[in-house]
Amino acid sequence: MTGRYTEIAIQFKHAPNMKFRDSLVKRANIPPNVLVLRIQPNEGICMCFNTKVPSPIPQLSPVEMDFSYSDYFGQAPSTGYETLIYDCMCGDPTLFKRADTIEVGWELVEPVLDVWSALPPRNFGNYAAGSWGPAEADALIENDARSWRNNGVGA
Repeated sequence: MTGRYTEIAIQFKHAPNMKFRDSLVKRANIPPNVLVLRIQPNEGICMCFNTKVPSPIPQLSPVEMDFSYSDYFGQAPSTGYETLIYDCMCGDPTLFKRADTIEVGWELVEPVLDVWSALPPRNFGNYAAGSWGPAEADALIENDARSWRNNGVGA
């Protein structure tokens, strides 16, 4: 990736029946509604949706509602390490993995790793560090008429 971002973007599908079907509004020109939960580095929530412009002419315009923790609370949130150290000092094991859970996880993953090490990858879509990934990833998601948020990350 070109930067370090952690976010969850939920892209909503268009409604099956358009209210302004026979008007100037065309489905191809309407961007999808998106809900973005920003985890790091700019913690917050953003909702981008389309709304009708108040006028007799049927026209849609994108609107963005953006909430950022730093804008409202004025302090940087604590890092995950601060939380873990505090929980450790208080004796709270909730955020820590138990040994038996880790062992079961490795039992599930080791056969996959063994096969990967025994067989060379075929048609593996590798990509350079600092890029947005292989072209195969774009082609895969474009099959459903969707696209990655490469330009909107961290917004």
